[in-house]
Parts: sequence; C-alpha cells; structure tokens
Amino acid sequence: MAQIPHGRKTSRRRVLIAGGWSLLLALPATHAVAQSGSGKTRDKDKGKSRIGVIGSGKIGGTIGGLWVKAGHPVMFSSRHPETLKPLTDSLGPLAQAGTVAQAVAFAEVLLLAVPYGAVPEVGQQNEWRGKIVLDATNAISGRDGAVVEEVKANGIGATTSRYLRGARVVRVFNFTGAGEFARESHRKPPLMAVPLAGNDAEALMVASALVREAGFDPVVVGGLSSADRFAPGGKLFRQMGTAEDFRRAMAE
Repeated sequence: MAQIPHGRKTSRRRVLIAGGWSLLLALPATHAVAQSGSGKTRDKDKGKSRIGVIGSGKIGGTIGGLWVKAGHPVMFSSRHPETLKPLTDSLGPLAQAGTVAQAVAFAEVLLLAVPYGAVPEVGQQNEWRGKIVLDATNAISGRDGAVVEEVKANGIGATTSRYLRGARVVRVFNFTGAGEFARESHRKPPLMAVPLAGNDAEALMVASALVREAGFDPVVVGGLSSADRFAPGGKLFRQMGTAEDFRRAMAE
C-alpha cells in the first residue's frame, strides 16, 4: 500500500475532522449515539447508549441525571458506591451505582467529573482504550496539586489524554457550574450553548448528541488544544448565552 507523506496525512486528518464538525448540527441525536464505538449499542431497542459517570458529585449527578431523564441507562460511580443510593433511588430504574471499574466496563460513553488531582490515579487504574470520555473536569490551583502545573504547561485537553491513555477525549460540561446546568436545561428556545473540544470527529458527534439530549445547544470550539479557551481563566469560561452569542464571543 502506498504511503501517504506526513504533511498530506496531517492535512487529510484535519479535513476529516473538520468535515465531521460540519455534520454535528445536522445529525439526529439518537443516530449519533447509536453509531458510537463499534457501531452497535447495548440498548438497541431504545437507541440509547449506556453511560458511566465517574465522580458523582454536583456536575456528575446533575448531568448524569439529565441523561437518565432522556432515557439512558446510567451507572454513577465512586469509591463508595453505597453512598450513591439516594441519588439512584431518586432517578428511577435506569440509574444504578457501582465502582469506577464497574462503570468503565458498563459504559459506551463516560463522563469524567472528578477533582482534577484524581485524574492520574483514575487513569492508571482503568482501561480507557477506545472509550469516548466526556471530560468535565477543571484543574484548580490549591486543590489539585502538582498536575495543575502540567495543565498550565501542556493544556488541559492534552493532559487528560495523556493520563487516559487510548481514550477518545472530548472536553465538555466544564465551562460553568452544576447550578447553571440544572437551571438552564431544556429552557425555552433558544437553548443555552455548551462548548466542546476534541480531536476525534465521531466522539464529537456522540458528545454533541448527548449535549442536546441534556437540553443544551452544542458548539464545537475546535480540537483539544482549544479546550483551554473555555476552562477557568480562558476567555470563554462562563460565557453564558445562545449558540449565536457563543460564536460571536469566539470570534472576538
């Protein structure tokens, strides 16, 4: 097979990713999720993916709860899954609790919502290859330790990818707090915009579909290297508004 020169290979990859982004707003939500990973879902009859939530605090509990209400089977996880019973009981039979390892094994898509200082340990203890991971974490100085300096040096998207080896990472649900997500979900149109960043076009389509099912309007900012734009300290952090408002702020 003929080898593609490195420069042409890079350009082709950029075109493929850009083409995937251009399809995001036109793709029906259930279709995008149903085609994740191997092209099969574990819940074929409903067209819903199994979702694992790693870190079931305010963000994990809020966003995971919105997906349960949208019909997704969701496993919420923590080191002490027995403490999650009040949450799962309140959400009904589609919600269950487990360990982090159980959630990773259960899920087709994972929401990562732990304090960023825990990311290296969580990454080391689990198998991520091929998993779509929606990274809702933020690195906070004074809380998350030495890894914060690594994020400052290399970018948060690249740092998460380094620790979750082989995962298809999309940065999303980290630009504002759980209270805003709970309050603004499925509001009267126009919906609140939620920014995303990632390098994998299919993972971005799946993530965008799940953003819509949670009741928001997805806006792809760019590749993982652009994720710092809507992380704490970035120009787009807490940029609340419609997709049009968000795109206008991106262009300024």
